[in-house]
Amino acid sequence: MKLYYFADGCSLATHISLREAGIDVQLARVDTETREIAGSSERFAAINPKGYVPALVFDDGTMLTENVALLDWTAQQADALKPRNEMERTRLIEMLAFISTEIHKQFIVLFFAPGDESKPYLRKNIADRFNHIAALLKQDYLLGERFSTADAFVYVMLRWARMVQLEVPAAFAAYMRRIETRPAVRMALAAEGIEPRALADAA
Repeated sequence: MKLYYFADGCSLATHISLREAGIDVQLARVDTETREIAGSSERFAAINPKGYVPALVFDDGTMLTENVALLDWTAQQADALKPRNEMERTRLIEMLAFISTEIHKQFIVLFFAPGDESKPYLRKNIADRFNHIAALLKQDYLLGERFSTADAFVYVMLRWARMVQLEVPAAFAAYMRRIETRPAVRMALAAEGIEPRALADAA
């Protein structure tokens, strides 16, 4: 099994989740500039015609793409991540869809849209979405007392918020530290050559 990823990209959510599930996966870093696979001249588009990560290629050659699908699939593979009933799974998909459409996609526009006219609007929209999630954060993790693949996804989005100096609710400071103390998260960050953001800020 091979995971194609951008370092510190949205694919980090899938990378973290696979490690949380105890799934052994080979990593293939995609260069964000050339879109070539690191260590070769192979074009990522030859693997995934969509041209973006994550892409998970199974041992039989089949491929799964899109974070929502990958994070849902990964959650089904390990008891520690698997929703305990149908409604829990539906709530997980609800949260994954919200993060994907309302935060992730708006960040992509914020990063790559030409000009600055729309950026204040996008920043406010993203901040509002984080405020909504913070209001739901009643326990250690988004969906309760257990870590879920949605936590991996929103953690990456919070990293991106730090990148663009977007202020998020104070509740996320302790939340990010909690996420970054998890061994699977630390291993994923180390494998991608990136630093823990919350713990580095606190040092």
